[in-house]
Amino acid sequence: MKHLPSFAIFFIAIGAYSTWAQAPNGTDAFASNAAVAAVPPAQTPVPLEVVSCKNPSATSLSRFWELEPASDCGTFGLRGYRPISLAVIGSDSVNTAPTSPATDHTGTFQPYTTSETRINLSVRTKIAQGLLTGGDPNRLDSLWFAYSQQSYWQLFNADLSRPFRATDHEPELIYIFPVKSALPSGWRLRYGGIGVNHQSNGQSLPLSRSWNRIIGRAGLELGNKISITGALWQRIPEDSASDDNPDIVDRIGRAELSTVWNVDAVNSLALTLRHSLQTSDSGSVRIAWFKKIGSAPDNANRSSLRLHTELFSGYGDSLMDYNRKRTVLSVGLTLLDW
Repeated sequence: MKHLPSFAIFFIAIGAYSTWAQAPNGTDAFASNAAVAAVPPAQTPVPLEVVSCKNPSATSLSRFWELEPASDCGTFGLRGYRPISLAVIGSDSVNTAPTSPATDHTGTFQPYTTSETRINLSVRTKIAQGLLTGGDPNRLDSLWFAYSQQSYWQLFNADLSRPFRATDHEPELIYIFPVKSALPSGWRLRYGGIGVNHQSNGQSLPLSRSWNRIIGRAGLELGNKISITGALWQRIPEDSASDDNPDIVDRIGRAELSTVWNVDAVNSLALTLRHSLQTSDSGSVRIAWFKKIGSAPDNANRSSLRLHTELFSGYGDSLMDYNRKRTVLSVGLTLLDW
């Protein structure tokens, strides 16, 4: 028998746990922990003004993926996905002549500087919901289309006419299924998901870089205090003649684990780890601090603007740098959960 890909094993485990978490007498283990969820039960009317993805009574993962009717904002609305940010960065090195093991994939030298700016744009829309949970009043699955773009701009490099050094484009299709599983100490497994992801830099040879992945994901949380999300991906194979970056999974990685700790109403800390699961010299670590700036009209604790400080070390800070290890410090402004 052939080995199952890692993302398949991942989802089999989620499905098995979700089934196990249903109590044998038919009582839902998730429902017994409803007080932690702070979401009104289905039979209790929810005020119209809080039935939305800004519902303060819903937890952060519920609001983000709209896992329940009480945190639903409907289809085809525009929402943020990854952080939208503008930052000034400094790094220990810069890729002045990008290269890849593929033939004819080595660029010519460019006198780039280690100080530059980074622009992140990311949006998504829910294109369908209730596909497999249409009859469940407490759960709502969803299908999303997302697009993210990251650019490195040599703003301080007047000698080179301030070019954009690298721009990555990343469309993806994501299906999210809510899970009702209570874990020890108040933790809850909230969802499983699967998606198809394409990432490329839109360049021609010798700078062309791209890959396609199937990504499995899951998320758990401890109330509104701590959330942990994980992802495993399987690269979709390409013909060797058209593969721009044959060693990309051994550098960027095959798995990701992220945690966010909401220290208080103003400050949050985030940690993201990536690893190839095979080689030691791979992956990355990203540590970030978000500090709320200003207030929102509806709720003083829900401002979307953050002061953002981040330290990254490893491979894959951009697709052009997938096989270059570097350390990057960035400071800027970020929009979250808008």
